[in-house]
Amino acid sequence: MRAASLRFRLTLWYAAVFTAVVAGLAALLVLNLRQYLENSLWDTQVRRAHQIAETLVANVGATGEAYLGKQVDALYAPEKSDRFIRITRQDGHVAYCSGAPADQSFAPAAVPAAPLTPRLEFSREQAVTGQASLLIAAVRAGTPTGESYLIEVGISAAPVDALFRHVLWLLGLCLPVVVAFAAAGGYVLVGRALDPVDRIAAKAEQISQHNLDERLPIAQTGDELERLSLALNHMIGRLDDAFQNSKRFVADASHELRTPLTILRGELEELAQDRHLGPAPRERLGSLLEEVERLTKIVERLFALSRLDAGEAQAERVRFDLAEMATATAAQLALLAEDRRIALSWEAPAPVWVEGDRARLKQVVVNLLDNAIKYTPELGSVRLRVDAAEDRAVLEVDDTGIGIAAEALPHVFDRFYRADKARSRSPDGAGLGLAIVKSICSAHHGEVDAFSVVGKGSRFRVRLPLAAADPR
Repeated sequence: MRAASLRFRLTLWYAAVFTAVVAGLAALLVLNLRQYLENSLWDTQVRRAHQIAETLVANVGATGEAYLGKQVDALYAPEKSDRFIRITRQDGHVAYCSGAPADQSFAPAAVPAAPLTPRLEFSREQAVTGQASLLIAAVRAGTPTGESYLIEVGISAAPVDALFRHVLWLLGLCLPVVVAFAAAGGYVLVGRALDPVDRIAAKAEQISQHNLDERLPIAQTGDELERLSLALNHMIGRLDDAFQNSKRFVADASHELRTPLTILRGELEELAQDRHLGPAPRERLGSLLEEVERLTKIVERLFALSRLDAGEAQAERVRFDLAEMATATAAQLALLAEDRRIALSWEAPAPVWVEGDRARLKQVVVNLLDNAIKYTPELGSVRLRVDAAEDRAVLEVDDTGIGIAAEALPHVFDRFYRADKARSRSPDGAGLGLAIVKSICSAHHGEVDAFSVVGKGSRFRVRLPLAAADPR
């Protein structure tokens, strides 16, 4: 799962919010639970103190303090119930004090006396040995004889602390599991919600200038995704219309220009053969013929590009050996390289079978080798290599030429782009050769890349799908 993906970020946001909400609710639950348990214990101790005051202490004048202690032991059994009960007369004399509890959690004799206060009812939490503490409720009661007693009833807070720790342990154990399940569920739900986006993106990656008649899948969700897919399809339709109009214009213009250019060249050649023509006019006619020849080549290449855009590069699909075709083409261009005093070599270790239009792919080899020879100075070298790598046929053309500037390298396959402006008037140069190479490669589901260092040379690499194995 990529950290930058929308699915990951939405899931992370959902998990963070869910964790914060659950943690907050758990904290409120724990705090309220502890407060509720402690308040419940306080209320119980207060009621028991009032009960002792009303039923036992009120009659102490008639029964005596000794009988009072026996009645407390008989009715409340503080040692067995792990409670603390102490009855103190107003002069400080302890009329009754319970014994040590069965769990030995505290020593009653070590519990300090209650603080002096005029209040008739109060509570306090008293620390005792160990980590536990006593929750003590105190009530003042009077007798008919005028005596006043302080009844203290307490209980250890250890059970509350134990339950609190147990709840914390359960929450600490369950919270990560719950958050993990919630995050996984959120990831699945977000994935289902974004599935239409993935399908739209996948289809959009497949649409190019060769299949603008295809459309993106419509997300039948009735929400923004459906409106987005409809809007994108309308945009693709408008682009298709504009692209078709542009292709028709280029094809029609290049086709219509071929005839007048042919006539113009014929007329100029006929004039150039006139014996009575002087040297100056003849030189001007030669210059005009060069320009006409340049225009003719531009028109022919524009016509070729229009046919490629129309899908004619795949009109004839045959299975052939790219290595054999490329090396044979290099051998045909060897004479041109010799005339320029350039060493042309080729290498193909094994047959490399591809499927496509052999004539168009030969044009790729011719254009790449012709460019390499054209821009390599004398005594330089050009090397062609054809090989197979994984599921691709790889054709590379290396030269030791003038190279291409880094800022121009991304644009060398653009139509009419010239990296070397000084050669833009060359009869052979119109900035369309590499554009044709790219169009042919794209039509064969391949790609072409350029690598270059100024002053050291360039490398052009063509990668095409390998053909399926011959069934024979």
